[in-house]
Amino acid sequence: MTLMSARVANMRDSVAVTPSEAYVDFATDTATKPDLKKSLADATPDDARTNLGNTWWVMAILGHLWVFNIAAILGLTYLKCFVMGPVQGYEWVLWNDSCWWKLGLLMPLPYTLICFIGIALPFKTPNPAKYDSMKKRRLDNLYILTVTKGDNREAVQRAWNAHKHLEHMHPAVRVHVLTDEPYFFEGINCYTCPKNFSTTHSKYKARALEWYRQTMRFSEYDWVLHLDEESVIDDESVQRVIDFIQHEKEFHFGQGIILYNQYKYWSNWFFTVADALRVGDDVSRFALQYGYFHRPVFGAHGSFLLTNGLVENAVTWDLGSLTEDYQFAMKAWDHGFRCGKICGIIREQSPLDLVGFMKQRRRWYVGVRRLPMLLPKIWTFFWTLGLLSLASFITSTILGFRFHIGTPYWMALLTDFNFATFLYLYLIGIFLQDLDKRVNPLLMLARLVITVPLTIVASFLEGGSVLYGILFPPADFDVIKK
Repeated sequence: MTLMSARVANMRDSVAVTPSEAYVDFATDTATKPDLKKSLADATPDDARTNLGNTWWVMAILGHLWVFNIAAILGLTYLKCFVMGPVQGYEWVLWNDSCWWKLGLLMPLPYTLICFIGIALPFKTPNPAKYDSMKKRRLDNLYILTVTKGDNREAVQRAWNAHKHLEHMHPAVRVHVLTDEPYFFEGINCYTCPKNFSTTHSKYKARALEWYRQTMRFSEYDWVLHLDEESVIDDESVQRVIDFIQHEKEFHFGQGIILYNQYKYWSNWFFTVADALRVGDDVSRFALQYGYFHRPVFGAHGSFLLTNGLVENAVTWDLGSLTEDYQFAMKAWDHGFRCGKICGIIREQSPLDLVGFMKQRRRWYVGVRRLPMLLPKIWTFFWTLGLLSLASFITSTILGFRFHIGTPYWMALLTDFNFATFLYLYLIGIFLQDLDKRVNPLLMLARLVITVPLTIVASFLEGGSVLYGILFPPADFDVIKK
């Protein structure tokens, strides 16, 4: 056994579960609960906590926002198409020459329709009152796992300090940090994947997760909440994760909403607005997936991924993909596992620079495109068509000054619907993040106004990242600085 393996073994023993009959949620004959006295976590005073948020209000508003969502998107579409249409030169004709270079503007329609359906349907939130009469699913261990390479000591310590007190919320909660050798940190519940551990396919993060899975020997009563290095989850959301585990018994994995307002929020306007679309995506397209389909038809995020031990052991992390989270979810679906929506929030941060932003998007695009399943290839095909839409926008803008030809109303209606949906997804993303940060309403309004023109820049950033992925696909996993 290597020195690092010995360290890990000692850590494993130090947080082992011990028999107990005190916790009523466990079966009395096989009851187990973590021995909190042996954990390296300690209580954190309320005024020193960094995992703060406004989860209850965000979820409450989302639960009643669906009618407004419909009115806002359709209203903006009507206003731009029929009220402002004559000013923009819209015409009641079936076809004209400008349609040839404007056809690309229709390419985002499949995506915007999916998002519109997702955001127009009620955002399902659980009713805690019904839980009182329900038998709880057994929960032995909930591992809140921060996964990091480990070379950013500040980020590791920041994640540990944000979460260590969570072990005192519930007897099953364990807070762990997973790193790669040689990065081992004393004084925290650190698990370090040895250099000599090998798998058939996986590398980097997936390899470390596979080692962790084998080391922890999960059972069907164990759950893992996967977090990225910069991810922070608040107490309210942890309780909602526990509620999901104990009461949503038909699901064996799930996800919630990810915000990008934890660190350096609005320090770079362009990246903040660009990531606002991801928030809008979570409350529309992914809300449709987790709240209604209960199957990962659109994939999954790598952070805020809650998995049951049965799923971990059936799928494993020996996957060999640039987007191991997406592949994991698809293989879990193949095994018959269903997914659900967790009405909670984690908070992260946007990339710090343009290179990091483009490498991040490039990895997603290329990683999903390379997956050997049909659905990922369909979605990346439409993702690629976004480049055609961007080119059509540029062409239409330039040629519009040379050829004064109007747009047929049928085409204008569809392109304006795309515009309204995209704009609303950006705006709702900023609104929810500001609401979570308890931003002054006047400042929130100013930011919403600023967001409108910045969405154009964000669209070019996203399109440029896709082109970057096509021309210079990554040879390996890119770890960006945050």
